[in-house]
Amino acid sequence: MGDPELNAQLSKLLGRSPRLSADAPADAPLERATPEYEGGVPDTVRASSYVDETGEEITVDSIAPGTFFDNGRIHLVTTSSLAVLRAVRPDYDFDPRRFRPNLVIDTGEGQGFLEDTCVGCRVRVGEALCRVVVPTPRCVVPTLGHDELRPDLSLMRTISRTHRLPVFDLGRLACLGVYLDVLAPGLVRAGDPLTQQDGP
Repeated sequence: MGDPELNAQLSKLLGRSPRLSADAPADAPLERATPEYEGGVPDTVRASSYVDETGEEITVDSIAPGTFFDNGRIHLVTTSSLAVLRAVRPDYDFDPRRFRPNLVIDTGEGQGFLEDTCVGCRVRVGEALCRVVVPTPRCVVPTLGHDELRPDLSLMRTISRTHRLPVFDLGRLACLGVYLDVLAPGLVRAGDPLTQQDGP
């Protein structure tokens, strides 16, 4: 359960009654602004969107059971994927911070969306053992301002045109990076290598 005093302060600030919790609620909804570009959300989800009090079109989806995440606990992006996008639109700023990854893997001279080839594999980074679950569908958040990075509303359209992949049974979505689940936790330090592990 959350801190009652903090919940009261948030309620006063936001004008509604949020509650902070350390436990993910069952069947928690995931509400997001609906992106205009194709492949931003599944067509079935887009069809069920609604318009909120601000006039924004909102989609409602679900999160992974027992978590506060949509499809995975860790998000990984490679430098080679970012290089592909920079080559397509060199005038855009594909700074990795826009995508909020937990891990940015330097793939050196490797080319292409290399992390896609690891879906279903076990990987070790530092002391942690993980499984690569699924390509990461992108929402509108990378288009927002981050620190000194200015808002860029066209950024996601580039990803949608360049890299759309099947995600579960949701159709082909605009993706960058992959989601990982943690099989064995451990310390990860800057510069630790990522290696693919044998076995299921």
